[in-house]
Amino acid sequence: MIKLSTKARYGTRALLDLALHQGEGVVLLKDIARRQEFSLPYLEHLITPLIAAGVIMSTRGARGGISLLKHPQEIKLSEVIQLLEGSTAPVECVNHPKICPRSDLCVTRGIWGEVKKAVDGVLETTTLQDLVERQRRKGKIEREGNSESHRKAISVYP
Repeated sequence: MIKLSTKARYGTRALLDLALHQGEGVVLLKDIARRQEFSLPYLEHLITPLIAAGVIMSTRGARGGISLLKHPQEIKLSEVIQLLEGSTAPVECVNHPKICPRSDLCVTRGIWGEVKKAVDGVLETTTLQDLVERQRRKGKIEREGNSESHRKAISVYP
């Protein structure tokens, strides 16, 4: 089965959560972890490559949290998946044909290359803003009070 890693899936959900809160200032990691139902330590691990790549910014201190450095329309899912997952190739020989002595003769390698190309095409043409719009159309956005910060938060259940 061809499957994205938990890191890629959860990282994309965390970025979607951030995009839905854009314009509200920094977002607390613990709020994202709670809304997305994954652990705070795992979220902290996920955001490291996103910070290093300049996709998000981390602010420390009493009013700290994270925020997007780019508009959601400028963040392609291909960039996110590359940062969190690496290649989308379903088999290693698609990117590195020399690892297999059968690569030149292998018909299935060509199919796996087509699968990679199709997946890459979807990811390259889909932005974080597209996900925001899809989420809003699904009607699964719920407003809730955040007693700790007295701010409104949007819960996302993708």
